[in-house]
Amino acid sequence: MSVTRPSPTHLERIGPPVIKQQRVVIQNQHGEKLVGISHETGSKELVILCHGFRSSKEHIPMVSLAAALGKEGISAFRFDFSGNGESEGSFQYGNYRREADDLRAVVQHFYGENRVIIALVGHSKGGNVVLLYASKYNDVHTIVNISGRFYLERGIKGRLGQDFLQRIKQNGFIDVKNKGGKFQYRVTEESLMDRLTTDTHATCLLIQKDCRVLTVHGSCDEIVPMEDALAFAKIIPNHKLHIIEGADHEFTSHQDELASVVLDFVRSYPPCSKGISEQLPPSCIRADNSTHSRL
Repeated sequence: MSVTRPSPTHLERIGPPVIKQQRVVIQNQHGEKLVGISHETGSKELVILCHGFRSSKEHIPMVSLAAALGKEGISAFRFDFSGNGESEGSFQYGNYRREADDLRAVVQHFYGENRVIIALVGHSKGGNVVLLYASKYNDVHTIVNISGRFYLERGIKGRLGQDFLQRIKQNGFIDVKNKGGKFQYRVTEESLMDRLTTDTHATCLLIQKDCRVLTVHGSCDEIVPMEDALAFAKIIPNHKLHIIEGADHEFTSHQDELASVVLDFVRSYPPCSKGISEQLPPSCIRADNSTHSRL
């Protein structure tokens, strides 16, 4: 089934936009510098893009989504969470709450520049972060969760081994190595507990009804099963689910379709984001149905 594009909205621009990429450095509340790239089209409207686990702003789908948004005249900002990519700080295994704090610093920075943040988009772990942000702050009312994991207690044994709890209690940490035995990263007991105590169910229940949430998932995702996407759809009140048939976790061969789905959702209603003193338009409070996309 093909994806039907909505009628042109006020977010669209006449003629090809001129996109300027700028390096932006923002300090988080811990004094660490977060490095990002803004794709400026001349519009005050902005979409913030959040990468996943052990990834960066330079990976798909962050780069392809920023380019797709730019073609439609929508500015975008992709950045590295602390301890990832070019940003300062040390990498941590869990860190969901701290990455939500990083995102808060980014949002406040752009609100301080009088930008209109129309959406937060997160891939994989970044999807969990944007949902956690939405549960804590009600200042961005369009959220896109791409391949996020609902059941955070799952997927750990595959990375850390069957006896991970016993080993980390005994040693205080686990060093994760690749198949060749090369060190990749260290998981501390604190960072593991951060993941295990992050309650996705409770987080979703705290998201306000005036916040529209889109979950996009690939039917062939081997990292986060499609079951997780269905769980988000059951819990979040104002939610739309879109399954892309045949897509993997990174949407490797489905970048254009992913961009189309995200763009349609971002542009489907008037801007629902607001600054600290702005009021939310009543028209932003809507409910969406699920769709299933096939190639």
